[in-house]
Amino acid sequence: MKKLHVSLIALLLALAAVLGTFAATRTASLGTSSRQAGNAAYAASSKRLDAFSAQLKRELAAKPAAIQSPARAAVTPRIVYRRPPALVVVKHTHHGDDGSEHAGGGSDD
Repeated sequence: MKKLHVSLIALLLALAAVLGTFAATRTASLGTSSRQAGNAAYAASSKRLDAFSAQLKRELAAKPAAIQSPARAAVTPRIVYRRPPALVVVKHTHHGDDGSEHAGGGSDD
């Protein structure tokens, strides 16, 4: 192999190694930034949920508990289930009782 070919192959391998390293470092930095964005979104939604929870607790504390009368609590609704009418399907099959003879069977010859 000529020295020129060896030098070109070595140069191409070096270029591939440099570009691979650059791509790997850029990918790693993108992962870090997306993780930080995810943490910020989680913190914002957590803060909104905490505020909503506090609002619900204030509203529950402001309303007195509903008192049910014993007569109303004992009444349960009556459920009546009515089945649909039966569906009858008739399939006619030949059993030899219609007066015709089948091929290959039952002759007295």
